[in-house]
Amino acid sequence: MVGSHSGVQHFTIGQRRGLGIAAPQPLYVLQIDPDARRVTVGEEKELWRDSFEAGDVNWIAWPRLDAPLDAMVKIRYRHEPAPARIEPAGAGTVRVRFQAPQRAITPGQAAVFYRGDEVLGGGWIS
Repeated sequence: MVGSHSGVQHFTIGQRRGLGIAAPQPLYVLQIDPDARRVTVGEEKELWRDSFEAGDVNWIAWPRLDAPLDAMVKIRYRHEPAPARIEPAGAGTVRVRFQAPQRAITPGQAAVFYRGDEVLGGGWIS
């Protein structure tokens, strides 16, 4: 344990300000484990990932995904959609692989899949 905090509900992945930690370089929230009441921090470069899984996927364009699909994927409200390959990963689950790493992919956030202006579907980042 490096320090203490007033509750994991006060933090979000990618957060930099308000951590209450003095360090020689800026630190960011990398991971939140509510069960262990643990908040992991690290350098900004550790926030970047190129893939994630999404569950409870709801397809609008078709009943289910049977084969890999290339689409634009948005991982939060202000995120610029990024090109990715979406692959089936089980019942109601997909694996998303971005062409380039994205910052602060956050469990619990919605992922929405687009082709042009058409919403293909979406799910919850796990």
